[in-house]
Amino acid sequence: MERSTNLSRELSQVKRNLAIDFGEFGLHLPDVDIVIYNPRNYIVLAVVSSKVTLRERIAQTGYWKLKFTQDESTKNIKVYFITPDEDGTLTNKMPAKKGRAIVEVDLDGSYVLTDGEIEESDKVKLFEHFIDDLKKILR
Repeated sequence: MERSTNLSRELSQVKRNLAIDFGEFGLHLPDVDIVIYNPRNYIVLAVVSSKVTLRERIAQTGYWKLKFTQDESTKNIKVYFITPDEDGTLTNKMPAKKGRAIVEVDLDGSYVLTDGEIEESDKVKLFEHFIDDLKKILR
């Protein structure tokens, strides 16, 4: 795991609770943009990745979700993706593009920042639903 010299005790514990164990290759942090954790016990509740276009980043986010589920200490971490989806990957549920399939099957949800139309589902929603959905997991 990358070393930081001036992390507070709180952030050091959050870092440990987020780290992925690669066995003999050490602990490594996932590539995420936001970490949501409980400040009372430092348990990581969710992570958020964001990107303008999905391309390889959505597959990478799916990979981190898979890695979380393989370890008892990280298996309950929710993984969300936020995007303006400028390339329209998430617009239609069927026929699903590869990025939409990854979100529907592997992630806990994706939120799209757009004025355009998208075909929403339980996992792909307009960004306006993000805070309400986040509140549900924080309860």
